[in-house]
Amino acid sequence: MCHLTEEQRYTIQVLREQNYSQKFISDQIGKNKSVICRELQRNSDQRNGCYKAELAIKKCAERHKLKKKKIHFTDEVKLYVESKLKEDLSPEQIAGIAKLESVCCVSHETIYQHIWHDKKQKGTLHTHLRNKGKKYRKRGVAKDKRGRIVGRIGIEERPKIVEEKNRFGDLEMDLVIGKDHKKAILTINDRATGMLKMDIIQNKEAENVVEKALELLNEWKPNLYTITSDNGKEFAKHTLIAEKLKISYFFANPYHSWERGANENLNGLIRQYFPKKYDFNLITKNDIKYVENKLNNRPRKRFGFLTPNQVYLQKLKNIGQVAFKT
Repeated sequence: MCHLTEEQRYTIQVLREQNYSQKFISDQIGKNKSVICRELQRNSDQRNGCYKAELAIKKCAERHKLKKKKIHFTDEVKLYVESKLKEDLSPEQIAGIAKLESVCCVSHETIYQHIWHDKKQKGTLHTHLRNKGKKYRKRGVAKDKRGRIVGRIGIEERPKIVEEKNRFGDLEMDLVIGKDHKKAILTINDRATGMLKMDIIQNKEAENVVEKALELLNEWKPNLYTITSDNGKEFAKHTLIAEKLKISYFFANPYHSWERGANENLNGLIRQYFPKKYDFNLITKNDIKYVENKLNNRPRKRFGFLTPNQVYLQKLKNIGQVAFKT
């Protein structure tokens, strides 16, 4: 490109008024003679042939304004983006996958802009976002009214290796509550791979949580090291889980949801399918399995847009077998 700066255009004006040749002017401003020739032809005053820098700058700006811009967000790209959104992928995941697969796409910011424009036009693309396009609500720190859990071991005593998120078998656990608090979904995820296990329980009673947790984790039992949960009374019988699975059980600090960030994120994704005030009596086993499979095959930014299933299989492959504790 042979763009001229404002300073160069004022230099051209001064040297032209002193009757210097185009060759001399090109040497002075470090441009090819053809650039000077083209500049004088395009941006001189058509009435008298005089070259004025101010007029040249104005004419150049108007031409750029009218110049047809290259369209990156083509109809084909829009079709690709919208199809991925309808699979409940986030804009960042769509852009990330497209890059991995060498598919023409736009940035995640542009995808968000497209979603907001569609929403203004009464479209439904925003309903496929994790929070349905709603803004996060800030929550103040309220006084913890729940009683202390007997035998509670705080997260500060948890082994540092858990923070590294490299070892399969360090879990997080929580509940997603249904309408009128009548049923709940127990969610358990592995910190290293993002793998999720989930199922319905009839209520929040600690006995039900223990029974369902042991059922869900039976397959992983030889590979487990730790579980971390919040301080809800539903986890009051944590010692039974720890004893049966032969693992260590830890509790996050009250109102420190970021200490179980992966689990909080998964619960938010589950709410896409079973939103607040949703009647959990309507949920079937097939519904639970569908959502579990959907999320275990959802690309994750932190894994370079690989899925939890892919990361899990990689870990098994790296050690040559299921990762039994040593």
